[in-house]
Amino acid sequence: ERDTWQRERNILQNALKKAESELAKATLELENKPVVETSSPKLQRLYRKYLRAESFRKALVYQKKYLLLLLGGFQECEQATLSLIARMGIYPSPADLQLSGSRSRPFTKFRCAVRAIIAVSR
Repeated sequence: ERDTWQRERNILQNALKKAESELAKATLELENKPVVETSSPKLQRLYRKYLRAESFRKALVYQKKYLLLLLGGFQECEQATLSLIARMGIYPSPADLQLSGSRSRPFTKFRCAVRAIIAVSR
């Protein structure tokens, strides 16, 4: 009786090893298949992630365009205000001229560019 149990045990162990090797082969075949043939929910989840990232990217592009337009509008408004003040006959005091003279035009342009870059990056 013990010998029969031992033979049956060996047969079952061999069958188990064979089934495990077939399972390993099947999983390798599934991993090598293209993405299109994989499970549909996984593919749908990846596609939703892609759409969300693309939506965020487009939103940032629109935000950048809006901020650039806004900065251009502020520059035009500032120039119009300064020309209106000049037409009114009001001129800055000598102290104001010294403060603005200490900062050159290129420095002001650089500072405006830096602020624009910070706004766009945010």
